[in-house]
Amino acid sequence: MTNGIPNTNAVIECILSRSAAKYYDPAATLSDDQIRELVRIGTSAPTSFHMQNWRFIAVRTPEAKARLSPIAWNQPAITDAAVTFIVCGQLADSSVIPERLAPLVEAGVMPAMMVPEWEIPARDLYMEYPQRRRDEAVRTATFGAAAMIYAARSLGLGSTPMIGFDAEAVHREFGLTEDEVPVMLLSVGVERPGNWAQKPRRPVVDVLDLV
Repeated sequence: MTNGIPNTNAVIECILSRSAAKYYDPAATLSDDQIRELVRIGTSAPTSFHMQNWRFIAVRTPEAKARLSPIAWNQPAITDAAVTFIVCGQLADSSVIPERLAPLVEAGVMPAMMVPEWEIPARDLYMEYPQRRRDEAVRTATFGAAAMIYAARSLGLGSTPMIGFDAEAVHREFGLTEDEVPVMLLSVGVERPGNWAQKPRRPVVDVLDLV
């Protein structure tokens, strides 16, 4: 035990050992099923009002990588990693809530009469506030990407989140819709030697206020 936390907890060890990868084995690939599984895990992350307002574009073929690389600063991870996800957040839209909650109603988890109790406050919270809608898109995409990062680590894969790209060019080249925001790129693949261990973080005392 360290400060009341078990030292052998696999999830915590995964989080504490993760580091952004710089070097990938360019010969290693991931199957489409492995890519789908990473996204499935990513979509278990929380979203506001269960809107699930995200989309993931898996750039995995040489042709697609060649389209992405020049509009993403020619970062080596894009061509060397098995896949680079364009992680998109969608502007918060309360009108999707009935559809997104329908499986919960059908499964008996939520009574149908509760659906408007989610949709109406979401409409009031977001729909007249463009910045809030965009903020929620970024939050949602980030939660999903974080889940994928730790899932990749648990599977023995490296990952690299990147914000170095031309957002307008990515939007245009990969056909994003008007309500989609390319929040980040996330490369995932088999690491090769030379990557750093996780860098030391600031002390908790510098970042935590107990009130």
